[in-house]
Amino acid sequence: MIQALLFLFVLTGGGGSIPDLRIPDDNQLVSNWTSDYFSEENLEIELKRTVNDMVLDLPVQELRPERFDEIYLAAKKIKIEPSYACSYEAIFNELGLSLNKKYVIGRPVIDYRHLTWVFIEMRIYAILDVREANQMLVSYIWVYLRWDNEHINWDQDKFCGQTQILIPTKYLWMPDLTIEEMTEQDKATPSPNLNVGYHGWVEFRNDQVVVSTCKMEVYRFPFDVQSCNISFKSIMHSDEQLKLFYYTNNSELTEQSRQTIQTQYEWIFLNMTVQEKNVNHFGFNQTVIVYTITMKRRSVLYIANFLLPILFFLCLDFASFLLSDTGGEKVGFKVTVLLAVTVMQLILNEILPPSSDKIPLIAIYCIGIFTLMLLSLLETILVMYLIGKDHKSTEKKEENQKLIENPEDKRSPHQGCFTGIKELVHSALAKGAAKEDQSFPEEGSSSSQTEVSLVMEKIQEELVEMRKSKSLLSSRTEDETPGYWTRVAKKIRKVFTIFYIMSVIIFMSVLFTVWNIDGV
Repeated sequence: MIQALLFLFVLTGGGGSIPDLRIPDDNQLVSNWTSDYFSEENLEIELKRTVNDMVLDLPVQELRPERFDEIYLAAKKIKIEPSYACSYEAIFNELGLSLNKKYVIGRPVIDYRHLTWVFIEMRIYAILDVREANQMLVSYIWVYLRWDNEHINWDQDKFCGQTQILIPTKYLWMPDLTIEEMTEQDKATPSPNLNVGYHGWVEFRNDQVVVSTCKMEVYRFPFDVQSCNISFKSIMHSDEQLKLFYYTNNSELTEQSRQTIQTQYEWIFLNMTVQEKNVNHFGFNQTVIVYTITMKRRSVLYIANFLLPILFFLCLDFASFLLSDTGGEKVGFKVTVLLAVTVMQLILNEILPPSSDKIPLIAIYCIGIFTLMLLSLLETILVMYLIGKDHKSTEKKEENQKLIENPEDKRSPHQGCFTGIKELVHSALAKGAAKEDQSFPEEGSSSSQTEVSLVMEKIQEELVEMRKSKSLLSSRTEDETPGYWTRVAKKIRKVFTIFYIMSVIIFMSVLFTVWNIDGV
């Protein structure tokens, strides 16, 4: 330690403290040491800089002339300039990527009988859209590929320990993978670079928006669970030339996708599984890696905006039984509610795909309620027809009875009563005038007054009789028993009400039971 301190004391010109060689301000000091020690005129500046950097990495205890000799010899062993050896260009030129066509004309194998293994891994980052009517899935995914290039290899110690570099995709062969279900080409530019390792592994990462076909099972809409596939395979290579393999832990794959997913639109991501299958396309076998994305629809909005309104229309149809059957308002009300359900069915028709194998339960729900409301409307029309028919028969019987009692009198009862009163008054006045002519003059005034009073008494009696007949008629109409068709209509109404309530309860119970059973 004392010798090292003395050595540093001599080198620093007798300074009072030991300098910190790591401080940037002392770089010039160390550079002066290397310039004085290596006094050869042909020593390149880059070599001095390399030696300087190597000296800065040494501890203070090893700063001695013998160590400088070792550093200088180590730097001289590098056949090229140190700064160039540490660049990406050195490896690029060493491999001859821009000149040698063996990297791009075919599979990266020395012997064509060698199999090229391609590792593939997919992560889903967003479920952008699910188009039920078109049966399409729009997703945003990241794809990771890795394969071995037998033509690539370099000594990492020769190039400052570089183990990997980025190379443009146009200089190396890439596997011709495609997605079977994809219907639209991604408009975004693919990743322009490949990550190449010194041992020959080549890595490719790319993100893309995939518009793919997906067969929708909408039988349980809006409580449905969908499973969509994204299948990767080679376009031209058979499984004897190129084979795909993947990471098999589905639970870990699901957890990683659940952490990376950013948006799910109206869908909840459940899980993602991967499997391998062999297919025969155009006469040769190929390996296909199938990723299956399972997701569940958020059904709250559909319940609030679709299922409940139709159920409320059914409740309104229930309430229409309280309306009177004698007017036409009841039929108009039922027709309006029925049209509202028809509009909801038209909206549903735009959502569901027409190519579904089975009628969805929500369509059965709408059709069932529509049928019940239609039967209720037909029942109302039938009841009103029967009641109207009974009223017509009763009115016809009353008219026939009046014609039998007084066939000449076709006027109204009130008009007949007033006419009878007028006739009584005229007859009374005529009789009074005749008697006045036959009687004595002194007795004329008293007799005429008597006749008038008699006429007034008869008028009063007629009015009393009219009141009695009116009260009798009103009491008769109140106590009158309903006709035959009215009684039939009431029985039909009672039976249909019981049938309607029981049908609604059974229909709803069976429908929701099937909904829940299929959901398990």
